[in-house]
Amino acid sequence: MEVTASFLSAVVPKDICRTSIPLSYLTTTVQSMDGIPHSVQFYSDVNAAWIAYESNKTIEWTLYEGAKPVNGSRNATGGLSSIYTWLYQLQMPYEFGEEYDFPLWGNFSYSSSPFQASNFSFQSGYSGTVRYNFIMQHYLGDNVDSDFRGSGSREPVFAYSHDFGEILSASVMYTIGSIQQPVIRYLTSSGVVPLQPWWTQCYGDIFQMIDFHFNDFSMTQQLAYEFETQLKSDVDSYYSANMAMVYSNSTPSAPPVYSNGSQGNAMGSDQFGNQYVFDPNTAYGFLNPNNFSNIAIPDVAEAEAYYSIVALSARQVMGAYILTVTPNGGCTNNSVNVSEPLMFQKEISSDGNVNTVDVMYPAMPFFLYANPELLKFNLEPLFQNQEGRFYPNGYSMHDLGTNFPNATGHVEGDDEYMPVEESGNMIIMSYAYYKFSGNAAWLTQHYSQLSQFADYLLQYSLIPGIQLSTDDFAGQLVNQTNLAIKGIVGIQAMAGVAQIAGTAADALNFSTTAVNYFKQWEYFAIDPSGRHTLLSYEWRSSYGLLYNTYPDKLLNLGIIPETLYSMQSNWYPTIAQIFGVPLDNRHSYTKSDWEMWTAATCTPETRRLFVNGLGYWLNYTNTDRAFTDLYETIDDGSYPVSPSPIYFIARPVAGGHFSLLALLRAGENSQTGTGLAGSFPSNSSQALSAEVYLPTQAGQDLGPVTMGSETAPPIPGVTSLVGYNTTATTLSTTASTSSSTSSTIITSGSGTSGTVVQATPNSAMSGADNPSTALPAMSSE
Repeated sequence: MEVTASFLSAVVPKDICRTSIPLSYLTTTVQSMDGIPHSVQFYSDVNAAWIAYESNKTIEWTLYEGAKPVNGSRNATGGLSSIYTWLYQLQMPYEFGEEYDFPLWGNFSYSSSPFQASNFSFQSGYSGTVRYNFIMQHYLGDNVDSDFRGSGSREPVFAYSHDFGEILSASVMYTIGSIQQPVIRYLTSSGVVPLQPWWTQCYGDIFQMIDFHFNDFSMTQQLAYEFETQLKSDVDSYYSANMAMVYSNSTPSAPPVYSNGSQGNAMGSDQFGNQYVFDPNTAYGFLNPNNFSNIAIPDVAEAEAYYSIVALSARQVMGAYILTVTPNGGCTNNSVNVSEPLMFQKEISSDGNVNTVDVMYPAMPFFLYANPELLKFNLEPLFQNQEGRFYPNGYSMHDLGTNFPNATGHVEGDDEYMPVEESGNMIIMSYAYYKFSGNAAWLTQHYSQLSQFADYLLQYSLIPGIQLSTDDFAGQLVNQTNLAIKGIVGIQAMAGVAQIAGTAADALNFSTTAVNYFKQWEYFAIDPSGRHTLLSYEWRSSYGLLYNTYPDKLLNLGIIPETLYSMQSNWYPTIAQIFGVPLDNRHSYTKSDWEMWTAATCTPETRRLFVNGLGYWLNYTNTDRAFTDLYETIDDGSYPVSPSPIYFIARPVAGGHFSLLALLRAGENSQTGTGLAGSFPSNSSQALSAEVYLPTQAGQDLGPVTMGSETAPPIPGVTSLVGYNTTATTLSTTASTSSSTSSTIITSGSGTSGTVVQATPNSAMSGADNPSTALPAMSSE
């Protein structure tokens, strides 16, 4: 028998109702490989470790059929469409509290249905007993353990069993997730109020939401497939302007493998005929033998590398956000649209703040590409707080709350001090949203607050002094070149905001100042050799990624000349390493989001160096956690050590990897390079044509949001990727073995769900190895 376990956490950014659902799918399918029916039973459980970090915290649980509790003393084989749900929670929850990224309130949900099983059964109890009894009997006892306890005391598990008898094929589906209700604690003029998750507007109570999600699998799978297909198509569209970037008539030499060991030098040519020399014992990378600058990894097709990067990133971005209902009243801004959600981001792993402005900023390209309205929903709580006068400083706040999910602001103004950084970020993000949506009314509504941020930039962006930038882990630095250019680009963006708001005098002042500041910035920031910009004014031995010029190119603000882009593009290959270009000269590590922002400002050859380097790192790194954005460009590409390892994992800044696709939406492609072509006229406030997005469904029919496309969906339980196997939306694990005796393998352990298929007499198989990768967006990420 062939067994396929498929996990689906759909990325559907234009459908905010489905996006707000905190549940994922697991489907397990068996198929006879010899054409002979076999006896098949499925077993699956989850343990109590999903709900709490501490194993001694008492858990309570209930099994529901629909919305009705099951007493555990009857045969559970009911209607084929009945949905059974294990719900468990802490006996003593702590609302809006977290411990090691575990929410200390809410429920954990695990659902299934009988489907076509001849016998469907359930049981909760001690893991050893429940699993042993299933192995011996091939069914469960239909009882609910009444002894509430923690995960460390006779480990409780919550199990389902499906017996299909003699069959050629069968499939079982489960849904799983962590559900918090309410989900955010939010400061308003009426006080601190709890906010309900947006799905309550779309589907009703928790059982209605579970029911909708469970029965929506085919449509959700279709929509996820369409997003994935569109993503692949858009990557192809970006590169199709210059097919030489994807395909070549040249036959490259067989590339050597980086080993960081004891091997001899290698020489060869890449797919474009460029010669290289490569020493696998060093981290120098592939060098041009004439000038010893780096060329792109020769064995990687850039389009394929880039698709792999964004496919892996998409789910990670969306997993950091939650959508909520707007508070009923209490907002000082009377123009708040209560029919739209608010969106809150968790700064996962690096801090835990709510709506960190300099974490939203690098994620911006994803939203501009996938759905600009999500960027607006994310910005709105920050505007509500500062326009409500809850923040005393004249510059932008750093975040909306120190500890997620408490969006209670900083009424004393004691947040992390990044005034130029965050003020520039807020202006650039707000103007970018307008440029990609055409929503002039929203931009004008916030003109006064944005103008206040711009006034600070007028005073401090050219000579910022000693300040932190978004790369605060690298420490403070006086007059950072990249920070200053962000402020100047922000001032130029503010000229566009003023133009939209109808304040022509302000627009002229902002634009004139930006041009004047840039001329002075060039004098301070560019090395006298004219080869590159400096990390800090007049520090000749310094350099860094000048990623803050990207918004100028994306929005065609007209402040950065092409000569500067070309100069930097020529410089980066001279300082590159095997896994990319270091963030700056102070360390050997880099940031993947800023690499992709920088790549978008470079020539095709240098862009390929960045993209292929990141793709190469994905294949060879020994990092063992979710996609990190901070890693070493040398050695084995590990986490930085300073002096302890720095683990940046699963962070939403992966949205920055979509920098090239945001350019595609703005009318640029792989051939544009350092040029300033695109759909936006230079230094113009013209926006893209308005795009129609799917309805929010709030207060509407709870049926499917769309009818889907005519594109055939993938076979249930099977990942379908044309030429690729790195989807962000679906993970499939297929195991196929044969044996003369029956065999059962249980996948279990702390924080895992076990899946078992019992097959006799000629098959044995294993389930998925870590369903935790399928967890949806929730407060514990």
